[in-house]
Amino acid sequence: MRYLPHTQAEIQEMLGTIGARSVDELFETIPEPLRLNRPLNLPPALTEIPLRNALRELSRRNAHGEEWASFLGAGNYPHYLPSSVGQLLLRGEFLTAYTPYQPEVSQGTLQAIFEFQTMVAEISFQGLTDSPVVE
Repeated sequence: MRYLPHTQAEIQEMLGTIGARSVDELFETIPEPLRLNRPLNLPPALTEIPLRNALRELSRRNAHGEEWASFLGAGNYPHYLPSSVGQLLLRGEFLTAYTPYQPEVSQGTLQAIFEFQTMVAEISFQGLTDSPVVE
């Protein structure tokens, strides 16, 4: 997408709408020592592929969660997720009737709790119904 800056006529129209006579008047509340009175020192523009490569290289300098311990997010850290979880989320029970493509948090959570409790009950009490009750 090309960058199309505002024309002088558009700038004057915007300034007139907010009641300012010039861009300098718009920013007059900013103290002079805090203003940058020179053009930004930016490198020349890049096309998409060199820009993506430059940003990828820049991102490699950042620390990420796999290198450092993170104590943020109450569980926001790498952990094992069984592949069955993705398959369970595809089941119709986890979807609402009005949005069949989008999981609904409350319904999905309740359904997951029900499924989990049912499986635990089946595993825990399997064969106990045939056992005599001990009092």
